[in-house]
Amino acid sequence: MDISDLKEILRILEAQDITEFELEQDGVKLRVCRSSSAPAPAQAPAAGIALTALVPTTAAPPAALPPPPAAEPAENGTLVKSPIVGTFYRAADPNSPPFASIGDRVKVGQVLCIIEAMKLMNEIEAEVAGEIVKIHPENGQPVQYGDPLFTVRPA
Repeated sequence: MDISDLKEILRILEAQDITEFELEQDGVKLRVCRSSSAPAPAQAPAAGIALTALVPTTAAPPAALPPPPAAEPAENGTLVKSPIVGTFYRAADPNSPPFASIGDRVKVGQVLCIIEAMKLMNEIEAEVAGEIVKIHPENGQPVQYGDPLFTVRPA
């Protein structure tokens, strides 16, 4: 699978308003999830577009993918790292308040930020409960896999 195949898959997913998709091919597993304010349509894809044609007919051996970076203990708290490459955003849009600010108390599962990757908005959730003591990237700054996003002092 090359970048043009990936772009075509994402174009189809967006055109069909599909919010979750998983593909395993030649030992490579791709999973795309995006949040949507409206539920995904219950109808089948439009004629001429067969998403299942992208999935190989023979089962490939499962790929050993590294787990996403988890929260790590840091000097002043627990470090929450980026699970993907993309652009860091503190709020859902420029007119909304930030999901989390320094001094805020957060719960496990609470959205801390959004990372945009290939026009998909990925919500990054707190893996530990506690107080935000540092926000590492600036709003709108690109982040890499494993880059520190937040330092959370456990409660």
